[in-house]
Amino acid sequence: GGTAMTEMDGLGQAKLVRDKQVTASALLDAAVSRAQKAQARINCFAALFPDLAREQIARGGLEGPYAGVPFVTKDLAVGVKGAPLTGGSRAYRDVVSADDTTLVKRYRQAGLVFFGSTTTPEFGLTLTTESTLYGQTRNPWDLTRIAGGSSGGAAAAVAAGVLPVAQASDGGGSIRIPAACCGVFGLKPSRGRMPMGPSRTEGWNGLSTVHVVSRTVRDSAALLDLTQGAETGSRYIATPPARPYLSELDRDPKRLRIALWRTAPNGTKPDADATAGLEATAKLLESLGHVVVEAGPMLNGEALGKAGLFTISANIAAQLDEYGAARGRQVTDDEIEPVTAGMVRLGRTVPMVELAKANNVFITAAIQYEHFLDAGGFDLTLSPTLHRAPDLLGTMALTADTQKMGEAVAGFAPHCAVFNHTGAPAMSVPLHWTAPTATAPAGLPIGMMFGARYGQEGLLLALAGQLERAAPWAHRKPPEWVG
Repeated sequence: GGTAMTEMDGLGQAKLVRDKQVTASALLDAAVSRAQKAQARINCFAALFPDLAREQIARGGLEGPYAGVPFVTKDLAVGVKGAPLTGGSRAYRDVVSADDTTLVKRYRQAGLVFFGSTTTPEFGLTLTTESTLYGQTRNPWDLTRIAGGSSGGAAAAVAAGVLPVAQASDGGGSIRIPAACCGVFGLKPSRGRMPMGPSRTEGWNGLSTVHVVSRTVRDSAALLDLTQGAETGSRYIATPPARPYLSELDRDPKRLRIALWRTAPNGTKPDADATAGLEATAKLLESLGHVVVEAGPMLNGEALGKAGLFTISANIAAQLDEYGAARGRQVTDDEIEPVTAGMVRLGRTVPMVELAKANNVFITAAIQYEHFLDAGGFDLTLSPTLHRAPDLLGTMALTADTQKMGEAVAGFAPHCAVFNHTGAPAMSVPLHWTAPTATAPAGLPIGMMFGARYGQEGLLLALAGQLERAAPWAHRKPPEWVG
């Protein structure tokens, strides 16, 4: 029946199509109907374009491991030919993609069918998915709270049962934070692993990358296999996997030595909820035979924070200059959010030597992180993805008071951006929920984050598979479940 269908992951749905138990059109109609239901409650879509999906199915020739499976992209830098692409910005409200981006071409080759795009804060610049253009995306576990950012629409749609997997991106935690807020799985790949083209091969000077959020680990592994690797003009590529990522789920990892890294580089400590999750996760790991040791790398949190702000601000300023020139009129402050406008001003006025210094700060952190792992004989680090349960809506919006917003952001998920700075891969695993509250009768999810050496996504996925078997999460449904 219908329920069984939505409890399947993407590979499961593809098998039904392959075995002729269901058509791609029937899967699409069901997904669109769930999307509309979720949209009314949690506002997780920027656009739905089922007609493009119907044309894609009608053209025929759907092949690949995901043939006929409905899919959505994030409304930020990932273009589907003929579909809107706004980046959550009023300045881009009328933009339509002239072509597929490289990532979308790879997804199409895998057989995925594109029917919508998910919400993002403007240009992915904050940890909540709220924008003047589309309004607030709500958390399916608690409608008063954030779904996380910047891939909040993607994570909320997956958590609510609209679909099992959705494209997402991460330049400072934007895959892992919403995954943690919504109780789903999210892996950020290594720098240089994923295609960002065709016109750029990296985002935010290499801080940003793309992948998915999903209910199961195997969809994440399978789609990483199908999309990773060099593209036209790649400056560098991440270490190719020794074997398919999907095959990492066939066996438990070796006995791992894991550093429990509690205090973030900026000095923030996790609150009681996040700490409870951390302790429970450490116990779970030990019960599986792994060794957990309290330790963390010494990184300059203040320098990293400043380097991140400067790098992203410079990139946003350059992007808007380019866009303004292309359309023949400069982007004005009344077309963008107040916090974005402040970042653009910063990006235009900070001396260029600061960008070189910022890059050096990132390189230093990557060296320090790996030295820390080597010195302690560690395979991975463990931190809470979030330092507290998902916030109420409004606190981290790009329209909020800049100082208050900055403070809220600094304490919310302070371990996440380190992995954008270093380029190392990291994942958020849904291993903890808070006690129920009046507005969250099933509790609020808080993800647990594991980081690895550069290029070691395979090890992360092997551990994720083991954790998924030992402490499954897919059966947990939020109150706003549309499956």
